[in-house]
Amino acid sequence: MEQPTPQRVKEIFDPFYKADINLWTAFAKYLHVRTFKKNELIKDYHKQEKYINILIRGSVAHFVLADEKDVCINLYYEEQLFSDYLSFLTQSPTVIKTQALEESHVWSISYNDLHALYNRSTTGLLIGKAISDAMFIRKQSEQINLLTRSPKERYLKLIQDRPEVFQRTPLKIICSYLGIAAESLSRIRKKNI
Repeated sequence: MEQPTPQRVKEIFDPFYKADINLWTAFAKYLHVRTFKKNELIKDYHKQEKYINILIRGSVAHFVLADEKDVCINLYYEEQLFSDYLSFLTQSPTVIKTQALEESHVWSISYNDLHALYNRSTTGLLIGKAISDAMFIRKQSEQINLLTRSPKERYLKLIQDRPEVFQRTPLKIICSYLGIAAESLSRIRKKNI
């Protein structure tokens, strides 16, 4: 299992926030390795988020409950940050569930450790900004994608960004994430093969 190193953390954050390796040296010391089995709950509905996570291997999804069904609102794969960020920031329960879709290995920093890092120096505050920037960029991009693209365009973008998604993620979760019925997705896939 891969252990957190400053260089590896820097590689993951560079697309969002370029910083000197020294910043990531301080951060890497606080990261804890956690593993989850396929389908294991990471955070249940109406619970409080305790961690910001970097997904090193595997896949994870966020769900909300609508009409007594799990609705997928986010999919995460390697080298992505995930957290029920609203719950993490407010330290309050939310209606989001986080679940491992595959066996997953993550590097996590707890709320208390992140705040201890903030209080240590301006380095800690810069790390907080990097996390916030990465989480915001991803969420804003997803919202724009959802609101401005047709189901077919969302499907094509998902395939472009993550071509392995259909081998790794159950079809019903992909349909839920894209906001389309399985039959519609089947038709879109046939036309674009």
